[in-house]
Amino acid sequence: MIRVRRSAERGHFDHGWLDTYHTFSFAEYHDAAHMGFRKLRVINEDRVAPGKGFGTHGHRDMEILTYILQGALEHKDSMGNGSVIRPGDVQRMSAGTGVTHSEFNASKAEPVHLLQIWILPERANLKPGYEQNTFTPEERSNRLRLVASGDPRDGAVRIHQDADVFASILDPGKEVRHALRAGRHAWVQVARGAVKLNGQALSAGDGAAVGGEDALRVAASAPSEVLLFDLA
Repeated sequence: MIRVRRSAERGHFDHGWLDTYHTFSFAEYHDAAHMGFRKLRVINEDRVAPGKGFGTHGHRDMEILTYILQGALEHKDSMGNGSVIRPGDVQRMSAGTGVTHSEFNASKAEPVHLLQIWILPERANLKPGYEQNTFTPEERSNRLRLVASGDPRDGAVRIHQDADVFASILDPGKEVRHALRAGRHAWVQVARGAVKLNGQALSAGDGAAVGGEDALRVAASAPSEVLLFDLA
């Protein structure tokens, strides 16, 4: 079964410096029917104006992934980490017992477009941690590249949860396939472009919850970028 969450149905707020869409309930946006999917709790699509960003704020007991689509995001945190995250970079921050951080558009001229993803951890009160890796367009081109996992391999960043996160950049007419083991579920998020998921048309910003399927076929009808979450 595939249940589609259309882009236009998401929570949307335009704060001037921040244009944001919430796939699931977040902050002042509350939708009891969309509180997350399995252990996937947040997918926010953010566009941050040049030189603007999120001042220092705190989190705890959450696995936070940042995936940049365009531009660059400057990160600083209470663990002493500081970096600029660009397209192809995947950043994982385990908030655990508590961490503070800030995120600002690193450019004074261009906006930054990103996805911020929260996954519930396997247990509370983990030690805070940070990891970042780069996955080239070639690594993600017309294939599913593992970028984050509870069982990290091939350079994927580690998340403290039974989940695999894949990224793919698809050319028109190309497709990727993913087998789902018995009892597993999936979420597919279209970051840009247009695809068909097992024949179901999805556009940029659309997401889909998948259960009871043996396999997924994601076929692009336009230049596309997708994330696929394999979840317990």
